Amino acid sequence: MRIKKDQFTIGRNTDAYQKTPELNEHLGSICFRSLKNNLRSKLVTDWTSGQRREFSAGKLLAVSIVLSRKWKRIIPGNRVGIVLPPGIGAIITNLAIILSGKIPVNLNFTIGRRVNESCIHKAKIKTVITAQAMKDKIYDFPWVEDTRDLVLELKMLSKVATIGWLIALYLLPTKWLTHILNIPVEGGDKEAALLFSSGSTGDPKGVILTHRNIIGNCLQISHCGLFNKEEILMACLPLFHSFGFTVTIWFPLITSLRIITLPSPLEVKRIAKVINEEKVTVLLGTPTFFRPYYKTINPDLLKSLVMVIGGAEKTPPHFKKKWEKRFGSLYLEGYGLTETSPVVSVNIPDENYRKTFGDPLPGTRIGSVGRLFPGMRGRIADTETGEILSPLNTGLLHLQGPNIFPGYLDDLSSTTSVFVDDWFITGDLARFDEDGFLYIEGRLSRFSKIGGEMVPHGFVEQCIIEAYGYEESDTLVVAIMGAIDEAKGESLVLLTTVEINRDSLRIRMSSAKLPNLWIPRKILKVNNIPCLASGKLDLKACDKLVRKA
Repeated sequence: MRIKKDQFTIGRNTDAYQKTPELNEHLGSICFRSLKNNLRSKLVTDWTSGQRREFSAGKLLAVSIVLSRKWKRIIPGNRVGIVLPPGIGAIITNLAIILSGKIPVNLNFTIGRRVNESCIHKAKIKTVITAQAMKDKIYDFPWVEDTRDLVLELKMLSKVATIGWLIALYLLPTKWLTHILNIPVEGGDKEAALLFSSGSTGDPKGVILTHRNIIGNCLQISHCGLFNKEEILMACLPLFHSFGFTVTIWFPLITSLRIITLPSPLEVKRIAKVINEEKVTVLLGTPTFFRPYYKTINPDLLKSLVMVIGGAEKTPPHFKKKWEKRFGSLYLEGYGLTETSPVVSVNIPDENYRKTFGDPLPGTRIGSVGRLFPGMRGRIADTETGEILSPLNTGLLHLQGPNIFPGYLDDLSSTTSVFVDDWFITGDLARFDEDGFLYIEGRLSRFSKIGGEMVPHGFVEQCIIEAYGYEESDTLVVAIMGAIDEAKGESLVLLTTVEINRDSLRIRMSSAKLPNLWIPRKILKVNNIPCLASGKLDLKACDKLVRKA
């Protein structure tokens, strides 16, 4: 793939991909068919309870069928709230809700009572599925009157009925069972799931994902050549996060990729132990989640890993080389948004890329987030005029594809603001190189315009980290925010958990050849840098700290 001088959009098989028959299917029917065709496969090995439990595709499907038939009768409304950690319970719950024709809403239980009350109200949720252990842990959550304990729900299921449906799965044709169970067949542009955005810059918005969106993204991941059929995936990302939701629930169910489940990406010692025991080959996460591995994990425990895939936040310079040198697995950076279901692009091992596309070019390029997925189209627009630029220039990234969401829940204003001429405006500043690799320069919201010049917060942060030698810190030690400045329009404020002297900062930044305008004018010492459960910087909380100072 070479970008021509007169080319203004970039993409691969976009029009043909939109005609893929599976995109019109229902997520429930496509998962049912996949599981039915692989009943004996060992699909999920669950470690959430501390004990190893193995589930075949057949057992998982049979339990989900019985549960879905019950919930279809007794749960009111279309949307059902879910408050569960990653694990077999959450997978069964999401699948059962989809099979029942209802819509799962995995709620972010880390964002506080007030915000969750708003999310539950917006989604018109009358029933929440959780577990008593979760209720004990997050006592301040706004539980609705009809809050159901999944453990009790499972105990009340008829074992005879479960075994009966398991036998039926082995004996009866897929079409018969789909009809008997009344599993929805047509999905397409109907709502399949509701997720709430991270809320890093304000209250979370309800992101509607259709059946076409989720199925499309799963097919894109499957067709890009990233995974071999033999891969074993560690599934420990939160399910209210779109990466965990699509890639560790629906993608394995649709493709029969084996997964190992643990309840949290933060329990690195436990994760490493299970990776070693289960011979896991793929680990997903963010640089924030991966940093603690350097100090606490013996590389021998991660010998089975073939690749580690980082997303949700920009990978710091040298992080890839450092990881690969210490642990031996390939570090691949990808990119996505909740609104894109979520994955847009990812670096792919060179051998896999060449085998899949017959392209002699490499599948990875340091600093990039890979090429756009099959079926996607991208372009670059000027941040001020909206003029469409050459993809080789830096500007606002616009996207099209089957994985692009239709809009925000009951929020026409916000929806309208992120679409122009049927293109989704990502809010990210980006560029492509001549071989089609995508480079994310940062969120537009993470730039300050100072004296007419766009100053990237992330770049300044990285310069400070390198100048003071904080690259190996397990936690975030600095964050750059913008503040109103009457003379320059904006100025930079440095939030830091360590002592940094302004004179010392000026000297070190000048030595790094940073322009004077890019040197923070104010330093604010804080106890910790606010972060979201996904590992992203909590910009809203950081802004509050700046305003209070």
